[in-house]
Amino acid sequence: MPLRATKIVATLGPASDGLDTIEAMIRAGVDVVRLNFSHGSADDHRQRAERVRIAAQRVGKEVAIMADLQGPKIRVGKFAHGKVTLVEGAAFTLDAARSEPGDEHAVGLDYKELPRDVVPGDVLLLNDGLIELEVVRVEGAAVHTRVVVGGELSNHKGINKRGGGLTAPALTPKDMADIATAMALRADYVAVSFPKNADDMRLARRLCEEAAVDDHRPGLIAKIERAEAIPELESILQVSEGIMVARGDLAVEVGNAAVPALQKRMIALARAHDRLVITATQMMESMIHAPVPTRAEVSDVANAVLDGTDAVMLSAETAAGKYPLQTVQEMARICLAAEQAYQDSIDHNFVGKTFERIDQSIALGALFIAAHLHARAIVALTESGSTPLWMSRHTVDIPIFALTSRLGTARRLALYRNVHALRVTGGSADRDTALLQAEQQLKARGRLQSGDRYVITAGEPMGTPGGTNMLKVGQVA
Repeated sequence: MPLRATKIVATLGPASDGLDTIEAMIRAGVDVVRLNFSHGSADDHRQRAERVRIAAQRVGKEVAIMADLQGPKIRVGKFAHGKVTLVEGAAFTLDAARSEPGDEHAVGLDYKELPRDVVPGDVLLLNDGLIELEVVRVEGAAVHTRVVVGGELSNHKGINKRGGGLTAPALTPKDMADIATAMALRADYVAVSFPKNADDMRLARRLCEEAAVDDHRPGLIAKIERAEAIPELESILQVSEGIMVARGDLAVEVGNAAVPALQKRMIALARAHDRLVITATQMMESMIHAPVPTRAEVSDVANAVLDGTDAVMLSAETAAGKYPLQTVQEMARICLAAEQAYQDSIDHNFVGKTFERIDQSIALGALFIAAHLHARAIVALTESGSTPLWMSRHTVDIPIFALTSRLGTARRLALYRNVHALRVTGGSADRDTALLQAEQQLKARGRLQSGDRYVITAGEPMGTPGGTNMLKVGQVA
């Protein structure tokens, strides 16, 4: 059976947090489990993380846990009757000083700074952009608006400003407490919501380091969902392990039509900078209620795969949908079909390029040789995971197996496109013994057979992070 290169991130929630369901989803193809810190208590997240670890052990697969921080609550307050209907042309006030429940004329704000962030003429988009308000004037704590596009507005719906410009900090006091929880449960990745620039990601890293348990260091994923983050993409990438193309809030701020091109640009830029990228939001949205996806959703997932995303993500589909397992199965089938249809040549990756680092040169040389020898596998003996990361930035139809003795490295590798982590215990410090053990591992798993060629990279002396300096072509006897 061919291995799937594109990874699947699935969000846990009431529909999917049972141990048996988690195990079934991992068997169906889940590589990374997302804990959404916008919902649930710290104990809820700890229990879910424990179930993920148990389920992954049952399956015999290293699965990464991603803690997704809530970020600032830029939302309206509550309504007296839970919701109102706003009519086009009507006046409606967003009042930061209002404490009583709202009505069809006005509502309070969870985000008290809104009056300072807007001026007459600004356009505010509520409820994922379904409602549009134009700011008429600002008087003290009250933002007076005119309804441009009306509709139903219920409690705590989100607020975006067209073009960006809301000053809410990316990390709130709740996020800081949640980082401590994520570190306690040893999350492999922490996703930071609404970062505007590299400084937001630097602050998140410092907070993770301060809360680290046993020197645990997660990878940081910057969720690109603010218009202000777009011109800062390269600097954000430089201080993060990866980005998430968070198409929901981003589309509200920059407009739906701009998102497809931005998605392609972000995926390409992340790969060019040797960073990871997750494509998210409404990928299989109809499967919250239906047992099969729409054809448009199939195309959406497939196009993200063809663009080179490391992973595609499921949110409400698995957290609250009726068909969490079927959704994962469908997504896995779509990814595999798209990968098998993709044609690429490894040669263009080397045209006009020079490599200064020995380990990076070895990694890319392994790809070139494996492609031209039609090798069945590329094997990287790795400590830090850097070598398989560099390999995974280029599209080849040869699976990359990363063998590591480090549990944290094996779990983080679960997010890398076309990289399949194999944990080795009691690994030998002798190079020849380690190479033989690697071949035996792949033969035992049915990935290599007699006569197959494979390319293997390692470092000598063994066990030194960043020390890959050897490349060998092997053939199974």
